[in-house]
Amino acid sequence: MENDFQELLACVRKPLRTVQDGRDGAIRCLLAQEMDGQAESRSDCREVMFLPPLFPENLGGGGFLEKHHLRFPYVAGEMAHGISTTSMVIAMARAGMLCFFGAAGLSVESVEAAITEIERDLGSVDGNPAGGSWGVNLIHSPRQPQLERELVHLFLDRGVRRVSASAFMKITPPLVQYACSGLQLKDGVIGRRNFLFAKISRPEIARQFMSPAPESILQQLVCEGLLTADEAELAAYVPLAEDITAEGDSGGHTDNRPLTVLLPTIIRLRDALCERYRYSASIRIGAAGGLGCPASVAAAFALGAAYVVTGSINQSAIESGTSQVVRELLASATMADVAMAPAPDMFELGVKVQVLRRATLFGARATKLHAIYVSHPSLEAISSAVRAQLERDIFQAPLEEIWARVRKYWMERDPRELDRAEVQPKHRMALVFRWYLGLSSLWAQNGELDRAVDYQVWCGPAVGAFNDWVRGSFLEDVRQRTVVQIALNLLEGAAVLTRAHQLRLSGVPVPERAAGFRPRPLLL
Repeated sequence: MENDFQELLACVRKPLRTVQDGRDGAIRCLLAQEMDGQAESRSDCREVMFLPPLFPENLGGGGFLEKHHLRFPYVAGEMAHGISTTSMVIAMARAGMLCFFGAAGLSVESVEAAITEIERDLGSVDGNPAGGSWGVNLIHSPRQPQLERELVHLFLDRGVRRVSASAFMKITPPLVQYACSGLQLKDGVIGRRNFLFAKISRPEIARQFMSPAPESILQQLVCEGLLTADEAELAAYVPLAEDITAEGDSGGHTDNRPLTVLLPTIIRLRDALCERYRYSASIRIGAAGGLGCPASVAAAFALGAAYVVTGSINQSAIESGTSQVVRELLASATMADVAMAPAPDMFELGVKVQVLRRATLFGARATKLHAIYVSHPSLEAISSAVRAQLERDIFQAPLEEIWARVRKYWMERDPRELDRAEVQPKHRMALVFRWYLGLSSLWAQNGELDRAVDYQVWCGPAVGAFNDWVRGSFLEDVRQRTVVQIALNLLEGAAVLTRAHQLRLSGVPVPERAAGFRPRPLLL
């Protein structure tokens, strides 16, 4: 019976009928065409429920697929330093899914080169929409506002139509400029040229993105010639972002919120704001964080997600821009092999990121550096014993030598940081400590074996759930893990589990083990 159910549940694209046997009252199910061919079934059985085909493509909602010209309600999220590579973006676009290039931590020139490569392969969004939809990440850079402005100018100049904003704590002028550029009224409907995705984990941040752009920022942009008066006027009637990704417990920047608590909260907030502002179109809410197996993906859709976003698990895909040694480490991780550590980009603020704990000392060492930063006014105030330990174990060089490297970097990147360090010894200490935090992710990405214990690998507990699910299947081998196969199997499995739940609701006693889904090579 269990095998029969497994075969039946695998046929998610075919309609099912649940029937009650007229002789013993048992409820069972059949493929619709099988029942149609059985005269005895028609006379002896009473139909309880008809289940239409369940396509993985239709698991989401809210017009997400139509709006973004996609086949599947699935997004491969951005991973910094180009770990979400152009190859990953292109592969997902060709499969009818969305992927954001991981622009965080890269120079404007590197991001522009990536856009050129994507456009060369897929065609520009404006010139060849059939080439596939794609986007680029824009991470909040509170210490480098000029970088945000330059990236937004690049996106507008190059026609990048989808941008995912992450780690933002407030709305900034570049966000408003991107989202509101190209707003126009046509046949009584406000249309937008650019789509801003906002990744959030707090209702107060979500509220800002789901509200119209702040009037003060709109007027500032009009005065600067960065928006037209018409665009600013129309911006008062639409949300800043139409796609909001509720990010639960995830890798990298995270508030460790349970997705089952966060997502319904954001959906209720969305409903309230749509009613308050009388938007003509609804805001689409996606789910991210902790999505490492079909059950979690099915649960996200059941909670009302219009789309799902995966991140940590894609880092082990062959298209990811990390080293093979990191892929192998991720493939051996369990759900508990993660920890919180100070964030390189927001070190002074005490913001943390979730990282891999297995086989690396980064988390413990970065936490120690932050504790020293908080309790000391300068590098000179650190005791000689502690300083010697830092130089031996963490920096592997005298702090004076590290400062010389830091000075060279900031002299080329932003000399104002050095000016500040001259008058603020504590800022000088932060720059030195951030040297370690910043390079640790690059050591991992490049697979530098002499720095293996210092690898900073951003990931959440979804990695462990994914490894447990794929164990014994073709996806257990990291050499078989393509970002598209990962996505297709998660969606297919979610459809199977959703169908099993539908059958249970109609009274069919579905065996527990029959409702599982084992990964297998799938075709588009």
